[in-house]
Amino acid sequence: MPDATATTAPTAPITPTHCPYCALQCGMSLRGEAEAVEIVERPDFPVNRGALCGKGRTAPALLSSRVRLTEPLVRRPATGRLEPATWEEALRTVAAGLRRTRTAYGPDAVGVFGGGGLTNEKAYTLGKFARVVLGTSQIDYNGRFCMSSAAAAHQRAFGLDRGLPFPLEDIPRTGCVILVGSNLAETMPPALRYLTELRENGGTLIVVDPRRTRTAEQADLHLAPRPGTDLALALGLLHVAVAEGRTDEEFIADRTSGWEEARAAAMAHWPELVERITGVGVPQLRDAVRMFCDAESGMVLTARGPEQHSKGTDTVSAWINLCLATGWAGRPLSGYGCLTGQGNGQGGREHGQKADQLPGYRKLDDPAARAHVARVWGVEPETLPGPGRSAYELLDALGGDIKSLLLMGSNPVVSAPRAGHVEERLRSLDFLAVADVVLSETAALADVVLPVTQWAEETGTTTNLEGRVLLRRRAVSPPPGVRSDLEVLGGLASLLGHEKGFPASPEEVFEELRRASAGGPADYSGITYRRIAEENGVFWPCPAQDTAAPDAGALHAGAPHPGTPRLFLDRFATDDGRARFIAVAHRAAAEETDEAYPVLLTTGRVVSQYQSGAQTRRVDELNAAAPGPFVELHPLLAERLGAVEGEPLAVVSRRGRAVGPARITTGIRDDTVFMPFHWPGEGRVNSVTNPALDPTSRMPEFKVCAVRVERVAAEER
Repeated sequence: MPDATATTAPTAPITPTHCPYCALQCGMSLRGEAEAVEIVERPDFPVNRGALCGKGRTAPALLSSRVRLTEPLVRRPATGRLEPATWEEALRTVAAGLRRTRTAYGPDAVGVFGGGGLTNEKAYTLGKFARVVLGTSQIDYNGRFCMSSAAAAHQRAFGLDRGLPFPLEDIPRTGCVILVGSNLAETMPPALRYLTELRENGGTLIVVDPRRTRTAEQADLHLAPRPGTDLALALGLLHVAVAEGRTDEEFIADRTSGWEEARAAAMAHWPELVERITGVGVPQLRDAVRMFCDAESGMVLTARGPEQHSKGTDTVSAWINLCLATGWAGRPLSGYGCLTGQGNGQGGREHGQKADQLPGYRKLDDPAARAHVARVWGVEPETLPGPGRSAYELLDALGGDIKSLLLMGSNPVVSAPRAGHVEERLRSLDFLAVADVVLSETAALADVVLPVTQWAEETGTTTNLEGRVLLRRRAVSPPPGVRSDLEVLGGLASLLGHEKGFPASPEEVFEELRRASAGGPADYSGITYRRIAEENGVFWPCPAQDTAAPDAGALHAGAPHPGTPRLFLDRFATDDGRARFIAVAHRAAAEETDEAYPVLLTTGRVVSQYQSGAQTRRVDELNAAAPGPFVELHPLLAERLGAVEGEPLAVVSRRGRAVGPARITTGIRDDTVFMPFHWPGEGRVNSVTNPALDPTSRMPEFKVCAVRVERVAAEER
């Protein structure tokens, strides 16, 4: 594999762009061409100030033609194998497969599955393609597995979902941060400096995690609840705050509603009960409340830890309630925020690839929203299908109601819960087409694989975890046999009878997206490529200056809106401007331990791999640092099992089995094991995880299930 940082001529052009991985979207610059690209630091970008993790630093390795797809593949009936094909044949095969299904079974028999790594332009076009060209309601994306519980809780409390309602630069200046279920040191290393600076400035850090992670080691206070009990923990903290008279009654009266019900629900979770449920001692509960309430300002930041549960929305609501009751919301240097995970996890859910949404974060079942977007698209509102299935429900329906699937930017064979079942469903399809950069485990099952451009080979926008809209610029030429996702969708649309409306130019798509989002909750109408470049990103909402009703044909002229780095300082985005308390109560996980499955499993990431690993597992340096899965367990559990360090262990649930070497550490609870989820094969931990869904967000319960742990017999090794 070529050196990702090979030396190039110092006079070669330097292109400022952004990392292809997580939602920090760290700034970087590239110099050189695909087989010899040099990373140049970009200290002017405020999020990372030049710093990069190992994934970002080695990202150019993926540009090599040796590790990525460079020509279309079509499965030949005679051999059953994927073999090279021309673009004309590949696109015609895909169009014929989708058309055949629609003709035989109707439009909803065709599914579309997207990804949180797609640019805003791609996500927007994919949603438009599904609803206008295919006429299907069956579209969703893998962001449903990442941020949907926090998004739902955001919506019902504040009336608007943006991961962080403030820029990252505010975090070091607050008084106290409660970080719930996030291991920033591994998942977003450049962001760890914000927590370090917080403590250097005299602030305090409380970390909630069942493992003593590298991030938890930085904390002033580490709370290690039993997996699946974060909801009880948040309610217990609120109970203590009420009992000790630490609530901000003036803020509650002036800027919120629903407090009486939420307070009553919290008071049913007294500290001793919460200690029994969570394993967190009453003195620690009181210490956490004291640290949070005695600070001059405060924030609660959540990530997948409390969100990926069958009660994830209620859990996040409980943490929001704590912010509201203590007055740490809607004020400078305070508030609740979600640390979005995927590179465009924020923008990806705003512009139409989610089952129930239209561009601009409009609701698909809102007649006014349908009329506005239909006008931009040049169709009648009644032709737009209604809401469809959520991500797991869509995958579960493959081979049943859904006969064909177009998939872009996702690898559910590794990333979906109950992954063995999902793989079977994919194999049962009449037709599967996958557009990807690499031959992922999911692409390997396809009837047609379409090789598409990636981050450095294309221009497009992403929206990072702060709500900052950014511009990735094309820095290198893609291999000759590769096309962009926009070209793929445009070509398929033409073959399916829609010759106009699907341009290949990202900026042309973005201009249409601006019109489609105008007046919506996520209003991008005042954002342009030029402004993004000049201002190092623009925070939404950023409407056109003129406040008249948006025109579908043209945006209003006038001085540019400055964007909105900080939300809710004057009012919340609800009808009455008040934040809403939501009364919630603790309930058990969908699957608790029993005699047959006596141990809890929780899952997560490691620093040198990303998501399903489809890309990072192709980078030698990253594989050397993180070569495979492992089973992390406490010495007491290891002793009960007779396990030794490095010996293979099997983690078995009611759904499947995953195997990895033992990693014994005192940094985890003795009733819990941990496995990272980046690998396929026998180490695929999502073979084990539970697809039980949150009733509001439809988020699967990745973070906790009941398992037994077994030593692997010598003959199996």
